[in-house]
Amino acid sequence: MAITMTQRAAEKIRDIFEKNEMPDTGALRVGVKGGGCGGFSYTLDVTDAPAQDDEVFISNDVRIVCDPKSYLYLNGTEVDYEDDLIQGGFKFNNPNASKSCGCGASFST
Repeated sequence: MAITMTQRAAEKIRDIFEKNEMPDTGALRVGVKGGGCGGFSYTLDVTDAPAQDDEVFISNDVRIVCDPKSYLYLNGTEVDYEDDLIQGGFKFNNPNASKSCGCGASFST
């Protein structure tokens, strides 16, 4: 499977890349780290280029990279974006999460 993103999320990422003058090799780095109220927290970052061992995906014309350890938890995840004043931001639709916290920023398996 892959990590994908909705058109809405891709538009937001392309805007961020443009504002930050990212190179053509630039990518959205998606990952997880220990912590958060659910056990694991999602991470998003930008990178100039993928690392040698990264999993690399293209979704809606945006390059997405993920380290191998995070990919174990994120395989099949879709990244979305909601433009809402209270609960807006990037959202993760993760089929591997058995529980998610109320804000959706962390999960457990």
